[in-house]
Amino acid sequence: MYSYKYPRPAVTADCVVFAREGGEAYVLLVERGHEPYRGAWAFPGGFMEMEETAEECAARELREETGLEAAPESLVQIGAFTAVDRDPRGRVVTVAFLCSMDGRRQVCGGEDAARAEWFPVNELPELAFDHKEIMSKALDIWKGMNE
Repeated sequence: MYSYKYPRPAVTADCVVFAREGGEAYVLLVERGHEPYRGAWAFPGGFMEMEETAEECAARELREETGLEAAPESLVQIGAFTAVDRDPRGRVVTVAFLCSMDGRRQVCGGEDAARAEWFPVNELPELAFDHKEIMSKALDIWKGMNE
């Protein structure tokens, strides 16, 4: 195995899932079951495996943590979030994706997510990590897609 001279950050993928129902917009969040931020709400997401793309990681984490299926090619990349201190476990870069659904689907917490729930976009709980920043960008892009 090749040894790198420079340290490498970990890479994660997060999936921001929006649904419109009855004229109201919702976003899917998971309650974290483990530290850091145990009990806090976040987007479904997690660490990328060596053999998968960021899109495949986002789709896998969405399925594992909520039970929802989304094809990797249906996800829209909204950006990379790279703040040095965004994750207290160490240097972690995340690639965030957007997924849009017609109506809320049934979800259940799985893997390291204690619960999964839909929240009205105007009534969000406090979010873990830098997910407030990710939410802001995702919402702007999603609104632009729906105009």
